[in-house]
Amino acid sequence: MIVATLVPLQAVALALVVVGAPAIVLTRDLRRLAVVNGFYGLALALLFVIFGAPDVALSMLVVTTVAYPLILLVAISRVRAAKKGEG
Repeated sequence: MIVATLVPLQAVALALVVVGAPAIVLTRDLRRLAVVNGFYGLALALLFVIFGAPDVALSMLVVTTVAYPLILLVAISRVRAAKKGEG
């Protein structure tokens, strides 16, 4: 059984990832989605570090907690500004 071989820290990290995935899907507000996605990326990076892949964790950390939320928030603000200009 795979659960018996998990270290408690690994089980906690896996639980964070399992809880985070539906949270992203169920989030409706786009700004909140960017924040939730950042926390989910942080949980994935933690999981990768725990399982011994720090290089993948560093890449995941930069992309999901810095780059993606920043690009998403800029895109949201530009679209909203364009809609205000039209109306």
